[in-house]
Amino acid sequence: MAAFSTYLLVGILVMPTVEDADPPGPRFFPAIIMVAGYVLAVLLAIACIRHPEPVEETFPEPDADELKAREAAEEEGAFTSPLTTALASSQLNAHPEEGEAGGSHGQVRVRRSADLRHRTHSDFAALGWAAGGFAAFAALIVPMGWIIAAAILFWCVCRSMGSRRPLFDLVLALTFASLVYLGFDVALGLNLPSGILGGL
Repeated sequence: MAAFSTYLLVGILVMPTVEDADPPGPRFFPAIIMVAGYVLAVLLAIACIRHPEPVEETFPEPDADELKAREAAEEEGAFTSPLTTALASSQLNAHPEEGEAGGSHGQVRVRRSADLRHRTHSDFAALGWAAGGFAAFAALIVPMGWIIAAAILFWCVCRSMGSRRPLFDLVLALTFASLVYLGFDVALGLNLPSGILGGL
């Protein structure tokens, strides 16, 4: 995220502009995305440092309390990602003791076993989905048009964030890409590439 924001920063600085260009100008929207990217990069770094994602380990057979705690955690976390897991765990006591308000004996064992070891590398599968989405967007935006290219990008980002509902994500991506296209074209008067949908 920080590298992509830096790429945008360099592009903004070297972007040729016309002096009499109508406001807000071609640098305005890339600057917004750049600032948002840097802010997200800082927040993600803080979340990963404070709450590293546990690595799956082999532990002794869980008892009844631990099984119930795991089932409850699975029910609450139908849609999770490293970021959502970190944000959720920040609201809990990381090491509740037996008898304290914050967890049963089984929950204590689950949390303590998860704290034994943490990943020290990125989630390369998630990174691959996000990077692949940006690459596909850059390659397809001119021949296929904004709506299709942006929908592919949004779908890949959903996958990278942990979603496993491909059809729902595709409908959402197409809807959001279409709304963005209409917003730029109708509200701002800026023509995004229409691609193969231009004649429809």
